[in-house]
Amino acid sequence: MTGNKKRILTGDRPTGRLHLGHYVGTLANRVKLQDNYDCFFLVADLHMLTTRTELERLRHTAENIRAVVLDNLSVGIDPNRSTYLLQSLVPQIAELQLIFSMLVTVPRLQRVPTLKEVMHDLEIEQPSMGLLSYPVLQAADILCVRANLVPVGKDQASHLEVTREIARRFNGLYGDTLPEPDTLIGEVPTLVGIDGQAKMSKSLDNAIYLSDDAKTVEQKVRGMFTDPNRVRADIPGRVEGNPVFIYHDAFNPNIEEVNDLKDRYRLGKVGDVEVKRKLATAINNFLEPIRQRRAELEQNPRIVEEVLTAGSERARQEADETLRMVKDAMGLNFLQ
Repeated sequence: MTGNKKRILTGDRPTGRLHLGHYVGTLANRVKLQDNYDCFFLVADLHMLTTRTELERLRHTAENIRAVVLDNLSVGIDPNRSTYLLQSLVPQIAELQLIFSMLVTVPRLQRVPTLKEVMHDLEIEQPSMGLLSYPVLQAADILCVRANLVPVGKDQASHLEVTREIARRFNGLYGDTLPEPDTLIGEVPTLVGIDGQAKMSKSLDNAIYLSDDAKTVEQKVRGMFTDPNRVRADIPGRVEGNPVFIYHDAFNPNIEEVNDLKDRYRLGKVGDVEVKRKLATAINNFLEPIRQRRAELEQNPRIVEEVLTAGSERARQEADETLRMVKDAMGLNFLQ
């Protein structure tokens, strides 16, 4: 896991099960990254508190952590090749956040574009200090393991710029100590929801989950949004932007079948029933190995605890070293 490989940190907030949109957007890429990088995958339970403090929602945190980890392991994240950690099990992160918070101003954090987006989406009039300092906690996550690269979508690049500024300011004040991590920006695809609206989302209830069984997938696909102007099967239909064909392109490896369906759909020679039936088959074929892997993992009821315990221990060792370096540079290691 170590050696000369560059180090990556990325992760999830444990707010529920992961779905096909997460797979397309991040999980597939993570599986590839672990072959060439020293990867740290973070379950960001403390980050979750920046927008969730209601007890009723927090009661589900443990099951959500379990679901997120099992989803990652089921698609191919290997804890023997990567380090999987729980944020709250690495207390050094909080200490680093405190130190870093002295190096960034409130107006700078107020200018982070995603802060305004979150406040608008969640109808928050005034951000809590925790929400405002979200990018500082993120900087502590990244720098505690001295990550060189952070895979992000374009919408998260502004958060990472705060991390880079903090590392740069620290090094300018106290000497070259921390890496200035680079963004690994991918063209992260957005998978439209099964209702045809916006993107696939837990909160909009328009998602197919990685843990859905075959019958559930079939039911969801049957109810998918298609071309609203096509009221009969003999009416030519629109393929471009049609959610059913977006999913065929993403999850049906039989390109010949997909092209045939598109051609017939445009000519009004195939009904939605057949198109959806073949899509449900394709998605279930895609999900079946993931379901089997999950079933194997769940034979050990403590697999998630074991993975997070081992990974968090390694992360604490790295974070201890980072804190030692930071305090040495700042002259704060009085008794060490």
